[in-house]
Amino acid sequence: MGTSLPVGAGATAGTSPTAGARPATAAGATADARTPTSAPPTAGARPAAAAGATADARTPVSASPTAGASPTAGTGPTAAAPLRAAARPAAAAPHPLRIEFRRGFAPWAAAALLLALAWALAATASQWQGSWGDTTGRLSSAAGAIGVPFALATGAWQGGRERRLRMTELRATTPRPPLAQLLTAALPLACGPAAAYLVVAAGALLACAPYASAGGPVPTVFAGTALSLAACTLLGHVAGRVMPWRLTAPALAICGYVLAGASTLHAWSGPADLAPAHLPLRGDADVPVWWYPLVSALWVTGLAAAAVLAHSARRRVTALLPLAASFAAAALLLHTGDGVLRDNPLAHRQVCDDSTTPHVCVNATRPDLLPEAVRVLSGVTARLKGVQNVPVRFEDLPRRPRGDEAELPLLTPLGWWSVRGRVIDPQGFARQGALNLVRVRPECGRTPDARRVQATDGAVLRWLAPRSAWRDDRERSVASARERHDTGETARFRAEDTAYARLTAMTDAERRSFLSRYFATVQACGPGASEVPSL
Repeated sequence: MGTSLPVGAGATAGTSPTAGARPATAAGATADARTPTSAPPTAGARPAAAAGATADARTPVSASPTAGASPTAGTGPTAAAPLRAAARPAAAAPHPLRIEFRRGFAPWAAAALLLALAWALAATASQWQGSWGDTTGRLSSAAGAIGVPFALATGAWQGGRERRLRMTELRATTPRPPLAQLLTAALPLACGPAAAYLVVAAGALLACAPYASAGGPVPTVFAGTALSLAACTLLGHVAGRVMPWRLTAPALAICGYVLAGASTLHAWSGPADLAPAHLPLRGDADVPVWWYPLVSALWVTGLAAAAVLAHSARRRVTALLPLAASFAAAALLLHTGDGVLRDNPLAHRQVCDDSTTPHVCVNATRPDLLPEAVRVLSGVTARLKGVQNVPVRFEDLPRRPRGDEAELPLLTPLGWWSVRGRVIDPQGFARQGALNLVRVRPECGRTPDARRVQATDGAVLRWLAPRSAWRDDRERSVASARERHDTGETARFRAEDTAYARLTAMTDAERRSFLSRYFATVQACGPGASEVPSL
């Protein structure tokens, strides 16, 4: 037809729309007739602009949209994706402390010290397991002899790391101040020995708990020792930075061992009080005062803080404050001396079993050993049932027994006489208990009745503890006397055998009567020795 369509929305001037095409301009978009097009839209194509977008007619279009495709506006999803990606914040870099904890020397140092302390405690478990005092003292000794030299050496090795790796100039260019750099490198390593000690201490206390039934540990001891180990690590780190040589670490370790050894010498009792992690505790007779471990840790920690500030702080005069606190703590330690330990009130009491004759008592610091002592002495006490004039009890106090008491055989130190609530040598324990009842009188050797009294004492002792392991020693002594042709010694053994045979041949009533008269004169000697009944 000769008529032309008017220029309208979606139609280009001078062109006719393709059959089936539907001009569709997005809402709000303005069609500019001055925009040239190179080809008419394909049938079925539908231009789709984003809602609210304005089409610029002055922008040349090189090709028309293909059928079935919709052009993408600059503010559509595809173009907005890079903007959203750029808007997302980058992942935060890990903190240097976290890197030191995870990838530095600290985990390996902590593992090495943990194994060393655990081995030292496990190898001597029989000497501390069952006593809070022995466990605390053993942990302190291990920390002083192993932990302190190890902390000094590892700190020095870490401190000289930058010089060995030739990173000094690189570190100087970083924006972090020197103090922050030092603490970033030293604090993770300082936490390693402290954490290793606390883990070993917790394990030792758990191993001790089933066999210790009186008293308890002093928590400040372990906290103070852990702080001292961390402070020694910082001291070693500063020394390693000042003297970045490979021999600095072993030299500091040797100094630590010498200091730990000197702390055990009585002549060095004054300087020994200043040794890190030093606690002169043995057994349960004494307990440390609660503040002593914290003051000891303040002495070492103050020195470490002063060294760190004097080396790396911007105002080095601030090192005077921790140094003054350290000197004050040292003065208090030196002034206190042996007062860091006080008497354990439980050590002056005892618990007793009144069902036996004599009664069996053990020190109140070890009440768990009472059933074991009663069991081991049951053979002796059963043979004295119904006998008069025997001592009232076996006592276990830090004093000499009274006239009506007999001393209980030794149960401590642990590892020598008892282990984990059990007597190591039951027969020897029973023999010693019988010997303490009989009280052999060596001064009677100058009296005319000495040979008869000795034979009676020996016979009663053998009857009270007949299955003693010391019987083998006696048989060897008899054989040795015969080989030497010692007639006096042989006669003494023969008289003892005769007296023992007569005692065992008595009836129970006769034996109780004889033993009652015997124990009435068991302390007699000198002119009254003739009153001792004979066999």
